[in-house]
Amino acid sequence: MMALVESGLDVALVASDRPDAPGVSWARDRGISTFALSPKGIGKVTYETAIDEALRNAGVEIIALAGYMRLLSDAFVARWRGKIVNIHPSLLPQYKGLDTHARAIAAGDAQAGCSVHVVTEELDGGAVLGQTEVPIVPGDTPETLASRVLVAEHALYPRILKEFLSR
Repeated sequence: MMALVESGLDVALVASDRPDAPGVSWARDRGISTFALSPKGIGKVTYETAIDEALRNAGVEIIALAGYMRLLSDAFVARWRGKIVNIHPSLLPQYKGLDTHARAIAAGDAQAGCSVHVVTEELDGGAVLGQTEVPIVPGDTPETLASRVLVAEHALYPRILKEFLSR
């Protein structure tokens, strides 16, 4: 999220399911509107209704997920069809879901990386808009690989998002 803001993209709202997320206070300190609400105890439908309302009230046209670790409901995705993008820490379609770095290392892959994709009802299954490869080096751990992939994500996501917005 910070890389997107710092790249000069016009960010209308920073939203989080974690009110204590550092990115929320970081955005607020920069004068960016924020929405933070935990879905715990209120249910997915109520939570998604509230976030949908906040996004629409802020004039959001495209949702760029960054570090959002919840599955969106099919109904939410349908309301925003073609307008939600995500950054994922693997070279999709490989390693959808979690533990991508450990899985790539365990498989003996020479390359890992990241992908920007359109969000659909299928987990990490939407059209891939762009990717960056990151070599897996001898002695890599999931943590060391993750740190290098994160650098690639911060370069890839703003560039691909700008291309997506210009379509």
